[in-house]
Amino acid sequence: MATDTHPRKAGAGAAGPGLRRLLLDNGALTALVVLLLAMSLLSGDFLTTQNLLNVGVQAAVTAILAFGVTFVIVSAGIDLSVGSVAALSATVLAWSATSAGMPVVLAVLLAVATGIACGFVNGALVAYGKLPSFIATLAMLSIARGLSLVISQGSPIAFPDSVSTLGDTLGGWLPVPVLVMIAMGLITALVLARTYLGRSMYAIGGNEEAARLSGLRVKKQKLAIYALSGLFAAVAGIVLASRLTSAQPQAAQGYELDAIAAVVIGGASLAGGVGKASGTLIGALILAVLRNGLNLMSVSAFWQQVVIGVVIALAVLLDTLRRKAGSGATSSAGSGAPGSGRRGAMKAGLALVCVAAVIAAVTFFNSGSSGGNTRVGMSLSTLNNPFFVQMKAGAQAEAEAAGIDLTVTDAQNDASQQANQLQNFTSSGVDSVIVNPVDSDAVGPAVRGANDAGIPVVAADRGVNKADTATLVASDNVAGGKLAAKALADKLGGKGSIVVLQGTAGTSASRERGAGFAAGIKAYPGIKTVAIQPADFDRTKGLDVMTNLLQGHPGITGVFAENDEMALGAVKALGSKAGKSVSVVGFDGTPDGLKAVGAGTLYASVAQQPKELGKIAVRNAVRAAEDKKVAGTVKVPVKVVTRQNVADFS
Repeated sequence: MATDTHPRKAGAGAAGPGLRRLLLDNGALTALVVLLLAMSLLSGDFLTTQNLLNVGVQAAVTAILAFGVTFVIVSAGIDLSVGSVAALSATVLAWSATSAGMPVVLAVLLAVATGIACGFVNGALVAYGKLPSFIATLAMLSIARGLSLVISQGSPIAFPDSVSTLGDTLGGWLPVPVLVMIAMGLITALVLARTYLGRSMYAIGGNEEAARLSGLRVKKQKLAIYALSGLFAAVAGIVLASRLTSAQPQAAQGYELDAIAAVVIGGASLAGGVGKASGTLIGALILAVLRNGLNLMSVSAFWQQVVIGVVIALAVLLDTLRRKAGSGATSSAGSGAPGSGRRGAMKAGLALVCVAAVIAAVTFFNSGSSGGNTRVGMSLSTLNNPFFVQMKAGAQAEAEAAGIDLTVTDAQNDASQQANQLQNFTSSGVDSVIVNPVDSDAVGPAVRGANDAGIPVVAADRGVNKADTATLVASDNVAGGKLAAKALADKLGGKGSIVVLQGTAGTSASRERGAGFAAGIKAYPGIKTVAIQPADFDRTKGLDVMTNLLQGHPGITGVFAENDEMALGAVKALGSKAGKSVSVVGFDGTPDGLKAVGAGTLYASVAQQPKELGKIAVRNAVRAAEDKKVAGTVKVPVKVVTRQNVADFS
């Protein structure tokens, strides 16, 4: 007997699985759409043409790096060196075109060749040296960063104007970095889908031994794969330096982790054999949308890190569920197991709901905004330092007292991230901006963008070069360095041997304090500086560096540290010598530093008043927003604090 069929029911049954497959096979894209919708609902400033272009610009460098990393991950490797290689390539370009006087075209080719060479070395270590890719590229991460610092001597190098156009816009609105990102994405897609090398990547990632036995020259292919990753890193470094109009030796720190995250969020497997260019682009856009949207929603800088980590984990979880649902659907296709695809879709939907819920919850509990009518954005170079934490506290106290809506962001000592934050402030239409620059030159283009939008900018603690600011509220770091030199020399009686602990290479605070101290100590020929070493404004590094220096210079009688954190690390390393046979002078006058001065282990600290600095910066930002007259420079006094006057100062 013939069995009747029901086209309507069959069609409905086909449509259901089709929709489920669409949702499950495009988990990253679905997550991006949900994020876009959530951000649009939570912030009225998000879904504007200018801000969406900002998102594209902010995703560009990460996406270009991630495209190169995609080749490596598809072939079951990992590349941790791309951030450092990007910085090295940009530094080589800037140095070649300026200090070496090389034609710009040749300088660009040399920078690209540098990236390829670094990648080639990585590939050789992995393929012929039999090193795990993690170890080989971790070594290159350190080598490339060190070479960048050696070439630049720790200071930013101005970028050639002809190359800096890569950071500009076409027609006054279309960002060139976005065009470069799209071009590199198309190249990635072409290589993966249409070339012998691309097919080799998938074969090696799927089963390297099988690929070798099938006649594939695995070692040579790996050389090409890692060289491609280095090439893409060089392009990313050039684009990044073009945005900042300077090559920063410390640029792109941690970008390798963002690049890897973007690739994995986009659906690639760290086990190899899976990945595509479109997925990587979506992953990079998810990270950029998160950072941009959280800035616009005034989410606390500390909470932003939590949210981004949670969303990355959920995105990878979604991809895992997608794969399990796919395998489940395949295994049960013959039996028609009911509900298996539905459960996978429900889990995927639950993960996406969690993404939106986390953002909404953090926004609800957000403490980064003070509330009020006048809107002020404040970008601090870092909140991993007590000085800037106190500056933030002073600014928030002033904003709360005056009824000002203050949003504080943390650039994490990353000039590119700070540029992104200032762009976000500009596109959201704040009334004024306060910036504590990571680097005075690199922040210039973003401040000029605020200038063009008619938003006044107040510089705090450090000045801004090649852009207009309403005022500079700062202590005199050079004068403070000279005061530190005099205090230490007086304590030593004009004789002795000393060491200097420098701050983060390339920062204006380190340069100015160091220059002031060096100028001041010249007046005391009986004092010899036996060692100068960086400790990155960090207490732990100050402890380690001081411990090492004591092995070679056990007879020192004095230490100057360019901030109190490093000074306290030095005090720990000196042990019982601190305050007795060795005098230590710090800088900033932080609470911990003043306690050590009171205890006698730290001889002196050149004390600034970070809370007062933050308060004054907010006052001047409000005055500038109201078109009231403000002084071009507002100096916050500094003074040498010793055991004799520490109680009065506190």
